[in-house]
Amino acid sequence: MKIRYLVFAIALTIVSCGQNETSNEETKAAVETPELYTIDQFESNTSYRGAEFSEDESKIIVSSNESGIYNIYEINISDGSKKQITNSTEESLFVEDYVPGTGDILYYADKGGNEIDHLYILKSDGSTSELTKGENEKADFYRWSEDEKSMFYGSNKRDPKYFDVYKMDIGTWEPEMFYKNEEGYFFAGMSDDEKHIALIKPITTSENKLFLRNMNTGEMIEISQEKGSYGSSGFSNDGNKFFYLTDDESEFRYLKEYNIETGEHTKLYETDWDVAYSYLSENGTYRVTGINEDGKNKLIIKKTDSGEKVDFPDMDDGSVLGVNIADSESKMIMAVGSSKSPMNIYVYNMETEELNKLTNSLNEEIDPSHLVSAEVVRFNSFDDTEIPAIYYKPKVASADNKVPALVWVHGGPGGQTRQNYFSLIQYLVNHGYAILAVNNRGSSGYGKTFYKMDDKNHGDKDLKDCIWGKKWLADQTYIDSDKIGIIGGSYGGYMTMAAMTFAPEEFDVGVNIFGVTNWLRTLKSIPPYWEAQREALYEELGDPFSEDSVRLREISPLFHAENVKNPIMVLQGANDPRVLQVESDEIVEEVRKNGVPVEYVLFDDEGHGFVKKENKIEGYSKILEFLNTYLKGDGAKVENEPDEMKTEG
Repeated sequence: MKIRYLVFAIALTIVSCGQNETSNEETKAAVETPELYTIDQFESNTSYRGAEFSEDESKIIVSSNESGIYNIYEINISDGSKKQITNSTEESLFVEDYVPGTGDILYYADKGGNEIDHLYILKSDGSTSELTKGENEKADFYRWSEDEKSMFYGSNKRDPKYFDVYKMDIGTWEPEMFYKNEEGYFFAGMSDDEKHIALIKPITTSENKLFLRNMNTGEMIEISQEKGSYGSSGFSNDGNKFFYLTDDESEFRYLKEYNIETGEHTKLYETDWDVAYSYLSENGTYRVTGINEDGKNKLIIKKTDSGEKVDFPDMDDGSVLGVNIADSESKMIMAVGSSKSPMNIYVYNMETEELNKLTNSLNEEIDPSHLVSAEVVRFNSFDDTEIPAIYYKPKVASADNKVPALVWVHGGPGGQTRQNYFSLIQYLVNHGYAILAVNNRGSSGYGKTFYKMDDKNHGDKDLKDCIWGKKWLADQTYIDSDKIGIIGGSYGGYMTMAAMTFAPEEFDVGVNIFGVTNWLRTLKSIPPYWEAQREALYEELGDPFSEDSVRLREISPLFHAENVKNPIMVLQGANDPRVLQVESDEIVEEVRKNGVPVEYVLFDDEGHGFVKKENKIEGYSKILEFLNTYLKGDGAKVENEPDEMKTEG
């Protein structure tokens, strides 16, 4: 029984390599006016998470937000009929898998976005049993045993800082310690014979060590040979080979094999981009490899015996983003989507070549031709470093109809904006806002040198990359250069507030979605279960308990809020364990002293990321209202306008 992999990575075929100037033909083209859609219409799309085959492979199980929050649904493969299994109205429920040998379902849920995930069993009679009951116990499902009689999972109930590995027999569900983690390792895989487990030890955010532990002898074998990033890609069926990813002596991650008996390391696959993941199907017939190619997912499936590539059927609504090959290896679930289409689920019969589309995610009221495809563009920053970006140009934009624009900044640090579907982006672009999603230095996916370029330099060169992104926008003949704002979530929210405080003349508005504003507090108050990576975070960002605290204070927008001159909007979840509500409360309070417009939207039932449709509808509609007033409209020109708006969701 292999660890289940269904990587619903986001992808899209590149439309353009990007040019700094729009062609004359384009500027002269007639303006295409798409239908304007409401956020209610965009949020009437359906999202899916996870997808697993039933034991007889006649059905799949998924989590879907069709009800407004995520519930569990079962889909019949033959006719596409869908049955709602759970009816939660308060908390989202995320499916893990069918329990082997039963009609039961394993799923996880937290409380209001607090990220303290518990594991539950939904029995075939409709009753629910909680498997991990500690109030502050965070649990993660790892895999089923090869004989399908037990479950392996991680839990921090013994020590809030570290995750031990437990084994539970199916039926009795009594936990038994399998591996006691006292040194801050991360579990990264296990051989089918349960003899070896893979463990990762963080060093920095770009460097770690990878080990194999012999569970019979306790021997630790270090797989990492040189400094670099390492990740597990599973074991061979016989347990004699271990597969792993590394960027050792390379800019990009590639696939290697370690022979446990001989100690020999062999390179298996390398390309000019990061290999994001690679794994074997249940019986080892196929190897699935995902490549992070310029912000999209390139998927390759090969037969392991011959190396022959498996071709995908043609898809009408996008690219294949990820697959899950059934245990029989005769069928596979395919996730298909694009920047214009939310992910849909297909099942492909690899023997008969029959393709069944099981979902229709895009709201039928939305004409996809009215939406905008993402483009990849590049621009040179202040020091000539080439910065990649994902760009959305409104259909109505032309030299005769200049549009406002936003620089979009991803989360992280170290994240990456990809060519995915995001309702907020399409909503704003549909309403006439160009969006340049900057993958500033420090973003993943463009090599380890680029990834490390912002270490202990946040709020400086990475911010300048965003400012030079603004300059790229201003150079486009169809952009109103006097109406350019900045928006982002988490680290992107920090970058938004850094822009508004450290470069207050650059951006006309800022939209901060649960962004860090006080690095000293954030780094001191990270959740206890992040302990194993605390030092790695400090190595990249700075240690708040050392002399780094001086620099961390200098780059924290809260302590420079008096510099903010232009309108800001802040959105926050009250249960956010990463960026505490007080971060947003305080920056709002301080900026309001400046007499500039401030809008604050607070949701009392969300965490770090908004999940409930009703909250996203409220929050995203308020973002558009804010932009229409203070960026597209004349609201920003009102001097000393009082603004005490605060919305609690």
